[in-house]
Amino acid sequence: MKFFKYAFGLIGCNIYRLARVFPNNDPIMGIMLPFARKDKWWKAPAFAFLTMFSFDLVTSGIGLWTWVTAITYALLGAAFHFYFRFKEKVSIKTYLGAGALGVLAFDFVTGVLLGPALFGMPIEMAFLGQIPFTIMHLMSVSALIIVVTPYLDKDAENVPVIVLKKSVQAIGQLFKLRV
Repeated sequence: MKFFKYAFGLIGCNIYRLARVFPNNDPIMGIMLPFARKDKWWKAPAFAFLTMFSFDLVTSGIGLWTWVTAITYALLGAAFHFYFRFKEKVSIKTYLGAGALGVLAFDFVTGVLLGPALFGMPIEMAFLGQIPFTIMHLMSVSALIIVVTPYLDKDAENVPVIVLKKSVQAIGQLFKLRV
C-alpha cells in the first residue's frame, strides 16, 4: 500500500509541476514532510531525489543542476526525518515551519550558491533575484502543506482542514444520493 502512496506522490508531483500553475509550483516538500515523519529514514530522501530526477529526465535532461537539486532535497528529507522522529504529535503549524525552513535551505543552496557557480553571476545578484522566487516557493509549499499534508498524515492536528475535509465528504455524499 505504501508503494502506491509513494508512486502516486511522485507521479502527482511531476504532473503538478508540468502544469505550471504558477512559476514556482513545488508540491515535493508538502508531500515529502509526512513521509519523513511517518516512514523509514531513507524513504523521504528517496522520494524527493527520484521526484526531482524523474522530472528533469522527462523535461530537460540530467545535468549538474539535477544532481544538486535532487541531492539537496534528499538531504532535507533525511534531516526532517530525524527532526520529526522526536516529535510525538505534530500540527500543520509544525509542518509549515519545517516547510519554510526547507524552502529557505533549498533555495539558498540551489539559487544563491549554485546559480553563481553555474551561470557566473555575482552572488549579490543571485541573492536579490532569489527573493521573489523564494516568496513564491514559500507560498506554494505552504498552500500544499495545508491542503495535502493532512491526507498523508492523518495524525496531524489541523482543525481548518478537518472541517474542509468533512465538507468535501458531505458534498460527495450529496452527489452519491443523486446518482
